[in-house]
Amino acid sequence: MIPRALIFDVDGTLAETEELHRQAFNETFAAEALPWHWDKAAYRRLLDVAGGKERIAHFLASAPAGAERASGRIAELHAAKTQRYTALAGAGAPLRSGVARLIREARQAGVRLAIATTTSLPNVEALLGAAFGAEAMALFDVVGAGDVVPAKKPAPDIYAHVLERLALPAAACVAFEDSTNGLKAARGAGLATIVTPGIYTEGDDFSGALAVLSDLGEKDAPYRHLAGAGAGDTMVTLDALGRWLAAA
Repeated sequence: MIPRALIFDVDGTLAETEELHRQAFNETFAAEALPWHWDKAAYRRLLDVAGGKERIAHFLASAPAGAERASGRIAELHAAKTQRYTALAGAGAPLRSGVARLIREARQAGVRLAIATTTSLPNVEALLGAAFGAEAMALFDVVGAGDVVPAKKPAPDIYAHVLERLALPAAACVAFEDSTNGLKAARGAGLATIVTPGIYTEGDDFSGALAVLSDLGEKDAPYRHLAGAGAGDTMVTLDALGRWLAAA
């Protein structure tokens, strides 16, 4: 039986957006004359902390030069960063392979769609609006984003919130993630989880995932199977998900 709902993370899962986030952070720091620049290696480490405000707070806890000028301004800095990110994402951030296809397939089949992310709602709206147009948010029955729950991933709270809003049991749904923290959050809520690692999460530990794949696949561009279910398929489809769940 096919799932009754598909629940998607956003950053790194729907699209490779983390570089846009990194750019927005660095542009904000420069505009505020803060002597910080997060290179790719530093940002990969910081991604272990879910949530933009939480990431800034974690960074400030290391007492970098200029930290005193940012003390008490985390929310302000994050708001400025969000403005920059939404402008970048609104200009277009291509969805990962197979994402738009699977979303269309789900809508046509009456399978419900939801978002479960730690990123802020304006970020979600900018990305989805660029990808799907004015009706983008209406594609999703439930959107859980930002500070709607106090505990960020890897806590399962955002997924528990979305499942409650959907009024569906975890066993009837599948989650899509790109990171270890996201996988832990989804599994903590009892969800079977498909992981498609992103540029900052390749090589991470995805033990417990239903399947680990390079992406969701297209007819002319099949995914690469990395672990778990899906070795005999080329695309993530509703029928494939139903078979993988039945065999798990």
